[in-house]
Amino acid sequence: MAGASLLTLLDDIATILDDVSILTKAATKKTAGVLGDDLALNAQQVTGVRAERELPVVWAVAKGSLLNKAILVPAALAISLWIPWLITPLMMLGGAFLCFEGAEKLAHRFLHPKETAERKAQHAAHNADPTVDRVAAEKEKIRAAIRTDFILSAEIIVLSLGVISEAPLMQQSITLVAIALGITVFVYGLVAGIVKLDDFGLWLCERGEGVQSMVGGWILTAAPWLMKTLTVVGTAAMFLVGGGIFVHGIPALHALVVGMSPGGALGGVVEMVANGVVGIVVGVGVLAVVEGFNRVRKKRTETDVTPA
Repeated sequence: MAGASLLTLLDDIATILDDVSILTKAATKKTAGVLGDDLALNAQQVTGVRAERELPVVWAVAKGSLLNKAILVPAALAISLWIPWLITPLMMLGGAFLCFEGAEKLAHRFLHPKETAERKAQHAAHNADPTVDRVAAEKEKIRAAIRTDFILSAEIIVLSLGVISEAPLMQQSITLVAIALGITVFVYGLVAGIVKLDDFGLWLCERGEGVQSMVGGWILTAAPWLMKTLTVVGTAAMFLVGGGIFVHGIPALHALVVGMSPGGALGGVVEMVANGVVGIVVGVGVLAVVEGFNRVRKKRTETDVTPA
């Protein structure tokens, strides 16, 4: 009797794991686009760090990402059970923040080029100063990366939850935990590899002549261009992800975009461009509101301190 019960239990566990595997594959396929954006954004977020601090910064952000997901997975399950209508507004709020960050970066680069150049010069001088406490200076960069990761992780969890919403709660929980852990290891493992790519190229060059040295030279040449590309892709991803959240969150807008799409591969391109355009519009709008609020607050502060 005990043996039969054990076999039944093992069969149930195997069935659950098989279902979880199928659900995980389906959910991962649904979130593949966000995964690419997540990778580009996180690689871009840790650029500009001294070589010896790159891996510690990636590790710090990865730990923050795990904490984000430890909060998001139970929160998503609870919200889907009791207040499912709240998921979309929360996602749109996060999407607006992503669009705002992208618009702010572009505004600083193109509207305040002198300030951007001065900031880069200060950053270079800061990195060259051996007396600076770099761990303390990197905290803001790490916090910014973790904030961005929170929004991207939230979208991945919510999209995954939408795919597996018909499954029992136990299978939903196991699937979301598997996705959260797998995504974190995959993304930050790749980010660590990307930021240390130039060191790998240098190591190949130092091993001697021949093919290894030639490949190492190619890697050293390509690494800076890869990081610049990731910076551009990371900024674009903010608009694409944020705009995509708004497109999918507003039924009328989603219907308009789908109606414009010719279908097939070209349809995917049209939808991506539409997401980007919506993201830019939202980002510029939020930036205008924030800048206007800051100016009003600054004028009010100046008025308060001006003697009568």
